[in-house]
Amino acid sequence: MNIGESIFYGVGVGPGDPELITLKAARIIRNADIVCYIINVNGESVAKNIALDVLADSKKAQVTLPIEISMSIGRTDINKAYDNASIEILSSLREGKNVAFLCEGDPLFFGSFIYLMDRISEQQECKIIPGITSVNAASAQLTTPLTILSEDMAIISSRSTDEKILATLSAYDTVAILKAGPQLPRLTKLLQTASRDDETQYIEYATHKNERIVKDLSLLSDNKGPYFSLLLITRKEREYRCD
Repeated sequence: MNIGESIFYGVGVGPGDPELITLKAARIIRNADIVCYIINVNGESVAKNIALDVLADSKKAQVTLPIEISMSIGRTDINKAYDNASIEILSSLREGKNVAFLCEGDPLFFGSFIYLMDRISEQQECKIIPGITSVNAASAQLTTPLTILSEDMAIISSRSTDEKILATLSAYDTVAILKAGPQLPRLTKLLQTASRDDETQYIEYATHKNERIVKDLSLLSDNKGPYFSLLLITRKEREYRCD
C-alpha cells in the first residue's frame, strides 16, 4: 500500500556519455523534488557526474541526497547504509515529495537502486526509467553485434567461480563478463583454457572520455583493470548472411 501520491523513481542515466541519457530520464530528474545517488568515501558519484548537465537545468527548489557507500567494506555495513538511506527516502516520500535515484546504466541491471527498491516498494510505489546498459554500450563502441540469428548470449559476473565461467564460455556463442578489470589475470587464463581468448575484446569505461579498448587480448598485461570494464566474447564465424 502506498503511503502517498509521491513516487520513488529509479532513473538509469546510461553508461557514461551524458548524451545517452533518455529524454524521459532527463524530464524525471529535472522535475524531482529530491535527487539521490551513491557517492564513494571521497564524495564522488559516477551517476551524478553523468547527469550534471541535466541537474544544472533542474527546478530551483530541488534537493540532493548523496548516499555514501564504500564497496571495499563488508556487506553488513553496505546493508546498513541502504537501511539508513531508505528511512530517509521514505520520510521524504511521506511528505509528498517525488524522489529520483540516479543509477549508472540501467537501474535493474546490477544497479544500486535494486537494494533500495527492495526496502521501499512494499510501502511506496516505485517506477523504473530504463537506461542503456554497459553491455549495450560496449557492443556499440566495439561495433560488435551481441547476437545474430540463432546465437545465444549469456551475461556473467567476473565474481563467478572458474567452473561456472568455463561452462558459460562453452555453452554460449556470446558472453559478456562484467566487472572484468579486477579479475583480469584470472579471466585471461580461463579464456585461454576455453580456447576463446582470440574471440575476446576488452573495454574500460565504455562511452566515458577515458574509454579504453583492447581488441587483441594478448596485448593486455597481467595487471588488473578498473571496476567499470567488461570482456565481450563472440564467435569468429557468424551468420551475417545465410540462405
